Amino acid sequence: MEAWVVSGRPGGPGRVERVDLPAPVAGPDELLVRVRVCGVCRTDLHLADLELVPRSPRRVPGHEVVGLVVGVGDGVEGWQPGDRAGIAWLRSTCGTCRWCRSGRENLCRDSRYTGWDADGGFAEYAVVPADFAYRLPDGIPDEVAAPLLCSGIIGFRALRRAAVPDGGHVGLYGFGASAHLTAQVALATGLHVHAFSREPAARALALELGADWAGDVDDVPPVPLDGAVLFAPVGTLVPVALRALDQGSTLAVACIHLTDVPALDYQAHLFRERTLTSVTANTREDGRELLALAGTLGLHPRTTTYDLRETDRALEDLASGRVTGAAVVRVC
Repeated sequence: MEAWVVSGRPGGPGRVERVDLPAPVAGPDELLVRVRVCGVCRTDLHLADLELVPRSPRRVPGHEVVGLVVGVGDGVEGWQPGDRAGIAWLRSTCGTCRWCRSGRENLCRDSRYTGWDADGGFAEYAVVPADFAYRLPDGIPDEVAAPLLCSGIIGFRALRRAAVPDGGHVGLYGFGASAHLTAQVALATGLHVHAFSREPAARALALELGADWAGDVDDVPPVPLDGAVLFAPVGTLVPVALRALDQGSTLAVACIHLTDVPALDYQAHLFRERTLTSVTANTREDGRELLALAGTLGLHPRTTTYDLRETDRALEDLASGRVTGAAVVRVC
């Protein structure tokens, strides 16, 4: 099969390389999926740039996968060839630790991830444990479903972690794939959205979607924020966002990789019960809830589509800020 692999080395420049690999087969409790589309996530960029080092050499990235089941491993029930399946970032957990037993499987210390621990969807075929595959609602096109599987899920969880009260004002710092979906959820549930981005096109998209206000990342919003989410992996924005919060409000950092955070001033940034928290991956329940809401709320990512042979260009465009909304690679 045709695939893209991370071909850099730790300490050197990251990049991806197009190769031919043996097609995988479904093992016990696994599904073999013929990939139709795969969304391009900023985490894929971190892997290609070796800011996140793949767990084994020449890993295939990509973890917003939509495809058709073409193989069912021994022990799998409820799936059959021809079913449409989604493959997301969270790939497996131990299922027995206190985190898994309490519904917080995203904190499982033995969790594994698509495109990091195992090959992902920048390829013609991918395998996934059947228990971690998503059934995709009818009526949601492939290019719409793909960004929901990570950008959407993470934004959905981050919005909850920000604990914005009903009718409150939420700030979204960095307005890319995840933020523009989070904005749609926030607006559909009655929140006021304030978008922060260095990119004029991203600010224009925020306003087009219905945001109350859009400005540069260093701008002061017109009202104190009742909660905020940091999507841009830029540590210097943490104190900026904390200053914009009203008292008793929360900043949720929705990044798997973040540059260094400068020293915080307790009085200016945290006093009066402001909270700084993080977001770690997601649970399967997060994904199921978002996919169920997607049709009801009318979520619709703005996408730029690339051919599989243009995967390297999709990553370059994402890195340079040339993608407004989400990038999606069409495989077949």
